[in-house]
Amino acid sequence: MITEKDILNALSQIIDPDFNKDIVSLGFIKNIKIEGKAVSFDIELTTPACPVRTEFQTKAEAAVKSLAGVERVSVQLTSRVPQQQNIMANVPTTITNVRSIIAISSCKGGVGKSTVAAHLALELAQRGFKVGLVDADIYGPSIPTLFNLQNISVYVNEKQQLIPIEKFKLKIMSFGFLLGDAPAVMRGPIVTRYIQQILHNTAWGDLDYLFVDMPPGTGDVQITITQSVRLSGAVIVTTRQSLSLVDVARGILMFEKVDVPILGMIENMSYFICDNCDKKHYIFGGPTNTNLQDRFGIDTLAEIPLLPQLTLTIHQPITNDFIVQAVDKMVRALGKTSIMQKQVPEIRHDEAHVYLQWPDGTKLTVGNRDLRLSCRCALCVNEITGEQIFKEENIRADIMPKKITPLGNYAIGIDWNDGHSSGIYPYKMIKGLATLSTPKPTS
Repeated sequence: MITEKDILNALSQIIDPDFNKDIVSLGFIKNIKIEGKAVSFDIELTTPACPVRTEFQTKAEAAVKSLAGVERVSVQLTSRVPQQQNIMANVPTTITNVRSIIAISSCKGGVGKSTVAAHLALELAQRGFKVGLVDADIYGPSIPTLFNLQNISVYVNEKQQLIPIEKFKLKIMSFGFLLGDAPAVMRGPIVTRYIQQILHNTAWGDLDYLFVDMPPGTGDVQITITQSVRLSGAVIVTTRQSLSLVDVARGILMFEKVDVPILGMIENMSYFICDNCDKKHYIFGGPTNTNLQDRFGIDTLAEIPLLPQLTLTIHQPITNDFIVQAVDKMVRALGKTSIMQKQVPEIRHDEAHVYLQWPDGTKLTVGNRDLRLSCRCALCVNEITGEQIFKEENIRADIMPKKITPLGNYAIGIDWNDGHSSGIYPYKMIKGLATLSTPKPTS
């Protein structure tokens, strides 16, 4: 006779590629039912658009059907429902049925953030998921123009909630719908109220994903958003241009301070391909220099070249391999953050060294001078040539950190006593500089 233990043993052979653990120990298997020779159960995914969802379903059906006495197997794919995402007390909200809220941020304007946000949202909507897109840029809303939705009338329902505009299976709300072509001339407190209105008083309904097209910068609007909703994660869009990368560091530090996990970066307008030679021409410096993942410790979701189809308004959904890649990696990162805990090291420093020790006992010790000289930020390294701008002779004799901030599972940020504070130091880079000691195996 088939038992629940038999079923779990069979399913424990299926390994999640992101966690390198089996789906049983990860707690994905729910609601096992055995009715004679028929077996049914749920696989609870970390996020609805998990790229390996079909693979899990196929392998699970085959594993259980191979058991003696089983003739029929029914596998239902579900996803985890997060806790209440409104974190402002006594504020009515319409986002209680939104499973994941993802900020698309650039911190600097002109890098194609809104275009990327729109295409990420569209890609998931075309896959059949319930997706919304909110344009949170009060002063320069781009989404209405991008979707050819100028002069749109916005209505309210019986609850006086704004009804989002639906296009290409995507629910869209923008302050631009309410403002029209008039310029937004208003002060901070009024802007804050409008942001809260379009976030919390839009009839989003049941959504798998809500994308927030963040305004550039790290000011009042950004802080309002991070304080009024529990963001599931953030994607940072940038170019490799120096000014953009300085702002990337500021954006990373801002999200870490408010405990929003960074899902990855998208390098937009990374290169163009010549019609005559098929060679990649990197506009702001190429891969021969330090790549963005080495610099910040954050995964690069995609390097998107200059493409004509991404410079046009959206007349219909398009399939783009770079966007598909970015969405798949973003969704996998979102799933990881829902389970993985931060492994933050204990950090201390003195006049000569920085010391890091992780819970497993791993220790790193690196000299202050070596660490300061290794900064790869846009103020210390020439983006085009890769040449080190900050020289060893520029280092103060008494150089040492004033403040060290752990950044997720990937890096630390350091405020130095020479006034430099935009450097981000990935743990991988520190290991290359440090004296590494690992815990001794126990007998």
